[in-house]
Amino acid sequence: MEKQFNSPSYRPLYDQIKVLLTQSLIGGEWRPGDMIPSEIELASRFKVSQGTVRKAIDSLASENILIRRQGKGTYVATHDEDVIKLRFLRLTAVTGQKEVLQNEFLSCTKSKADAYIAKILDVKASAATIEVKRLLTFSGRPLIYDHIVVPAAPFKGLNSAAVLENNGSMYSMYETQFGVRMIRAEERLQAVGASKEVAATLGLKEGFPLLSIERISYTYGDKPMEWRLGLCITDDHHYMNELE
Repeated sequence: MEKQFNSPSYRPLYDQIKVLLTQSLIGGEWRPGDMIPSEIELASRFKVSQGTVRKAIDSLASENILIRRQGKGTYVATHDEDVIKLRFLRLTAVTGQKEVLQNEFLSCTKSKADAYIAKILDVKASAATIEVKRLLTFSGRPLIYDHIVVPAAPFKGLNSAAVLENNGSMYSMYETQFGVRMIRAEERLQAVGASKEVAATLGLKEGFPLLSIERISYTYGDKPMEWRLGLCITDDHHYMNELE
């Protein structure tokens, strides 16, 4: 008989196993890129059927938390994986052609959370934060003004030198240098006019129409860890998303 786990409210058994697996990930038992134990080993560990474990793993794989590799095993997903490195970046050329994506560092400064950021990041008002500003280019053309705010405590040591040395995916840097992996993100889109600062950076006239993408990214346990505002030129690019 399969073991039943206590829960404050009813959860299917596979979902209870999913929670236990997630707790192991939060605790650092398996790091990004690590192979997790086999379904048989996990079934023995949790005293449930292999099918229950498989269903829990399938659910985590569907959320890009785990990755199955045929004939090799199941691994903790990492932002170093090419297939998911840019999964939060949805701006695409209207022609559909692939482009060389690069970023230009603008600044990295210490700041304090205002009421809005404090609420979003679930920190106290005036808590120490770190702000990063970058210019993202597509095949050499600047298209996105990228403004990022993270709480300072989990990212001790994040500074201009670290951003410049990384020179790529911020999520990959969070993961490899600070042990923080972004699992999911929420986005809000709206049309805005370019401010004086943004217009000058993107080489536009003030008030030029831009697509504003406000994103909140979460790590394990659904904890918000990053606020990001991307201001995008979309005259020959569009935002593309796949809905299931």
